[in-house]
Amino acid sequence: MAAQFEYHTRWYRAPVSTYWWLKRPSDVKFILREISSVFVAWFAIMLMLQIRALSQGLEAYQEFQEWLQTPILVALNGITFLFVLLHAITWFNLAPKAIVVRLRGRRVPDSVITASNYLAWFIASVGVAWLLLGV
Repeated sequence: MAAQFEYHTRWYRAPVSTYWWLKRPSDVKFILREISSVFVAWFAIMLMLQIRALSQGLEAYQEFQEWLQTPILVALNGITFLFVLLHAITWFNLAPKAIVVRLRGRRVPDSVITASNYLAWFIASVGVAWLLLGV
């Protein structure tokens, strides 16, 4: 098998820098969006840990709350918030390309899909704020 490639010409492969994505803002945005998935996973894990602590009683939940107040977790959760926000915004802007909605045989404009996502997000945020703040 190796004999047939003995005289085969080698293809040229241009060397690619590890930091290729820093050259264009669109590539930086792409990489940050991909990295944001790790923070979304961290958020999901923290939510599951919080539910577990809550199910174990008041003392376990208070210990969990104290653990959340450590400086490293405060910083990590702050960064996580920013990445989850980036993830949500980029998904809402990408949704019209991923979801084709037809109404009466015509495609709904991308701006309507994007705006409806932001409107639903706003309504959900107001609902959560109303529940938490009791306003």
